[in-house]
Amino acid sequence: MYLQTGLWSQQKRCCGYKMILKNIKINNIRSYENEEIEFKLGSTLLSGDIGSGKTSILLAIEFALFGLQPGQRGSSLLRNGKNEGEVILEFEIDNKNVKIERNLKRGKTISQESCSITIDGEREDISVTEVKNRVLELMDYPREFAKKQNILYRFTVYTPQEEMKQIILEDPETRINTLRHVFGIDKYKRIIENASILASKLREEKRMKEGQISTLEQDKILLVEKEEEQNIKKYNLVDVERNLVVKQEKRKEIQKEQERISDKIEEKRRLEQEIEKTRLMILTKKDLISTNEKTLTQIASEVNELEKIKFDELQITILEKEIIALKINRQEIASTQLETSSKISSLLLKNKDNENTKRELSKIEICPTCLQDVSPVYKSNAINQLDTNTIGNVKQLEVLNLEKNKIAATLNVVDNETYQKEKQIQELKILRVRYQELKEKQLRIKEVEKNILSLGKDVELLNQHLHLLQTSVFELRKFDNLFKEKQKEFEEASKEERLAEIKVAELKKEIDVFSRQISELMQRIKKTEGIREQLIYLSRLEDWITKNFIPLISFIEKNVMIKLKTEFSKLFSEWFSMLVTDSFNVRLDDNFTPIIEQQDYEIDYAYLSGGERTAVALAYRLSLNQVINSLLSKIKTKDLVILDEPTDGFSEQQLDKMRDVLQQLNVKQLIIVSHEQKIEGFVENVMRFKKYGRVSRQER
Repeated sequence: MYLQTGLWSQQKRCCGYKMILKNIKINNIRSYENEEIEFKLGSTLLSGDIGSGKTSILLAIEFALFGLQPGQRGSSLLRNGKNEGEVILEFEIDNKNVKIERNLKRGKTISQESCSITIDGEREDISVTEVKNRVLELMDYPREFAKKQNILYRFTVYTPQEEMKQIILEDPETRINTLRHVFGIDKYKRIIENASILASKLREEKRMKEGQISTLEQDKILLVEKEEEQNIKKYNLVDVERNLVVKQEKRKEIQKEQERISDKIEEKRRLEQEIEKTRLMILTKKDLISTNEKTLTQIASEVNELEKIKFDELQITILEKEIIALKINRQEIASTQLETSSKISSLLLKNKDNENTKRELSKIEICPTCLQDVSPVYKSNAINQLDTNTIGNVKQLEVLNLEKNKIAATLNVVDNETYQKEKQIQELKILRVRYQELKEKQLRIKEVEKNILSLGKDVELLNQHLHLLQTSVFELRKFDNLFKEKQKEFEEASKEERLAEIKVAELKKEIDVFSRQISELMQRIKKTEGIREQLIYLSRLEDWITKNFIPLISFIEKNVMIKLKTEFSKLFSEWFSMLVTDSFNVRLDDNFTPIIEQQDYEIDYAYLSGGERTAVALAYRLSLNQVINSLLSKIKTKDLVILDEPTDGFSEQQLDKMRDVLQQLNVKQLIIVSHEQKIEGFVENVMRFKKYGRVSRQER
């Protein structure tokens, strides 16, 4: 056993620990308001009266590690009247320093508000489930225990005494299933159950596949029948196709004859079209002859008229010379008229200047040239002289205007005479043109007469051609009736050919349908034979599972349980003999039920004394702890054991035996909760707790 030295660092050994508790801080948990507790190595007793808060510390440790369990109420941990609670647990595992913080908060219900885990100073704020998984990973608990209610922890580290008694009092089936769960060998039962379910599923699959292959032989018979019938149809198809070829040849021959007749009919049609064209040409030629005859009559009449015209080219020359003389005379008269108009304009301008000068003289007082005064007499004389000049100019204007009017009259006479002579020249030129057309029309008469003669010959030739065409058409008309007869023969032959084609197509379609049916049957038979192979495999597999695999797993489970039971029973007997001095013989049956015998008589657990029942439960608990730690050798909690009121009902003699029991426990850290003062002498460290009113505290 370790000696108490006071400081945690001085209590460490050279070798590392699996899992050791260091301290826990509790705020508003059960009867605690605010408390911090340090745990030391070796054996430690949490001492105090009943109800002083010892077990609350153990529940706080479990809550810190795993959180609220399914079915566990937060009200069982949160202090009455408080809205928030907190647990901070610090422990060492595999030389790693771990701190877990969990909070409770009151709302409509009391729930886990938040949690975190700190490993070697690295903090993680993660979910409740993630923290639990990290803890289980650190403890190296098997993965299958992640969703179990801390059962491995409860039976290896901390088991409330009443729960251990409960497992002893359970019915054998519940107990064995619980222990399977604890030992981690319930997998064998699950394997057997799953194998049985699988075998049942295989049997169902076999029945289904047996139903699927029930028509296999019928399908094979049907396949043979279909193949035979298909062969018959293929044989018939050859005859039908041969008959079709005959029908096609017959139809082709008739079609060729019909085409030859059709060519004759087409030739007749072309000749008829040629007859129509010839008739049209004859009518056209006759129309042209008629038109030419009319044209000839008209031209002859025009020639007679033109021959009556008397035309003299000399008259045009004389008239042109006279017009030239008139135009020269007009230019001279126009020149005189222009000179007269110029004189009139000059006189009018002089009169206007005289008037302007008179107005200026009436306004002048000083002469602008000599700068002397202008007398009224001088101005009056000057104005009179200007008036005299103006009167003289007016008289000249009257003479000039009369002369101008005479000149204008003369110009009109000359212009009129020039116009009349130019008109006579135009009329003579028109007569000259018409006289020139006379020769052209005489030539035109000869051309028209020649055309009439040519058209007459064309009409005669066309009439001869028309007669020949009509004769040929008459000879070709016999082919119309022949074509109708061949058309009927062709339609009949085509009908027979179509019937033969339909029969061939129907046979081919039937053969194709049979081919698809045969293919489907072959695929179905192949698939069914595959199902039959599967059925054979399933039968072998189901037979192997039921006759080999399940018995093998049962055998393995039985041997594992026998080994566990043997070791468990041996340890249970040793621990019990240390706690009870009477001559009891204890063992476990196949259901791990404790069997207590005294003098070859079996004693029921209910008839044992309170101390003896506690001894049975404690021995069962310690044996289970050692078996699990031995079986699950990798778990990291084997150095920590917590016993809750392990001596309930013990006599003084049994209490003395507890010293030997505690010495036999080979663990690094042992925590005992007990109100028995005698236990204080069996441990290295003692923590005393006392309740002050409604608040629990550790006594310092």
